[in-house]
Order: sequence, then structure tokens, then C-alpha cells
Amino acid sequence: MKRHIPNLITLLNLFSGCIAVVLAVQNQLELAALFVFLGIFFDFFDGLAARTLKVQSEIGLQLDSLADMVTSGVVPGIAMYQMLRMSQGGFVHDWSGSEVNGSMVWVGEHLVPLALAGFLITLSSAYRLAKFNIDDDQKTSFKGLPTPANALFILSLPLIMLYQGNDMINQWLLNPWVLLVITLLSTYMLNAPVRLFALKFKSWGMKGNGIRYTFLLLALVMAVTMKYLAIPVIIVSYVLLSLVENMLRKGQAD
Repeated sequence: MKRHIPNLITLLNLFSGCIAVVLAVQNQLELAALFVFLGIFFDFFDGLAARTLKVQSEIGLQLDSLADMVTSGVVPGIAMYQMLRMSQGGFVHDWSGSEVNGSMVWVGEHLVPLALAGFLITLSSAYRLAKFNIDDDQKTSFKGLPTPANALFILSLPLIMLYQGNDMINQWLLNPWVLLVITLLSTYMLNAPVRLFALKFKSWGMKGNGIRYTFLLLALVMAVTMKYLAIPVIIVSYVLLSLVENMLRKGQAD
């Protein structure tokens, strides 16, 4: 019975992702972000449960990536698509036919060609997850930005606009060129040949975990003081700390 527990948690991740897809298609990005966060929460604990119960399996690995593809691959792609549409003055999608923020709303979908670039995030996420499943060199660290971290970064943007935005921030985040740059950076970082540390503790001591504890402390302070704005800053800090760790290891090796 216990061998099914991690897979059940993984399926809860997938279920959260399915709900987030529906909400993102309806342009309810705030609620979509909530279910992505919930899915990532389940994603963290399925692996922890498998290691704790000693029931790690090949099917669990494959199922985890399939769930991540929806929650952390499809949803951020849709979110970026919606933001690029808004930046182009495209119609806001809503099945009710009501008016949203003073803009005309169509019943149905209106494609904006430039906005389709947002799905580069989805395509890059799929490629990264496929590589991860066949790469035995990513057990204790990652090559490129993990899809959940990338999803958090992308889904934080509409939350910042909703809760911490002002005219300058909103104008910047709805600039199509800014969004395209973010999309291309996201696409690159997902498959970048850069080693990033994983938050997997073999022991709870400081030895070998200094970078992890430093990151967690910084993340906690930023989350308390910066709210939603902390999310992209935390992701950037994660990459920078990983680069610092890489340089320190290279220096020790030399």
C-alpha cells in the first residue's frame, strides 16, 4: 500500500495543474497561480515521501515528469501567452461574454500571433523534462533551471501586477519586448548548461549544506519583506548562488 502513496501525491500535483490550465485559459491568472503553487507543493513532497518510505520507482520518475509538464510547463506557457496578448491590446478571453477592465470580450478565442511565442516556455519545459529523465547526472543537482522554479517565476508576474503593481511596473511588465525577453531567458535557462544546487539534504549539518541554508534564509527574509516581488528575486538569487558555488568548487579543484 505504501508504495502507492508517492504516486498519489504526484497525481494531486497533476490534478492541481489541470485546474490551473482551465483557469489560465480563462485568463484567471491569479487563481491559476494558486493551483500551480499547490501543485509544486505536492511535487516537493512526492519525492520526499518516496525517499522516506524507500519506495522510489521508475514509474514514479516518469509520472512526476508528466505531472510537471502540465503544472510547470503548460500553465506558465498559457500565462505568458495571455500576458503577451494583453500587451498587444488583444481581447481578454472569457467564456461569459462580459466586460473585463473596460475591454471588449469575445465569447471564444482570439489568437494574437506574437502571443504564441509564450508557448516557447512550454516547449522548452518538455525538452528539459525529457533530458532530466535520461540524465543520471542530475540526482544531487540540476542542469538548467528546474521547471517548478521557472513556473513560479512566470506566474509571479501577474501577481506582482495585481497586488504590488503601479503604473510604471505594470507598463513595464506589459511591454511586449520585455515579455519576449523574459520568455527567451526562461527558454534558455530551462536548458542552460549551468549546474544549480538541489534542495535535497543528505544530512542536516552545515557541512555541505551551507549554500542551501543561506538560500533558504535569504528566501524567507525576502518573502516576508517583499511579498510577491520576492518570487522572481528569489529565483534570480538561486541562480546567482549556484554560480558562486560552482566557482568555489572550481577554485578548490584547482
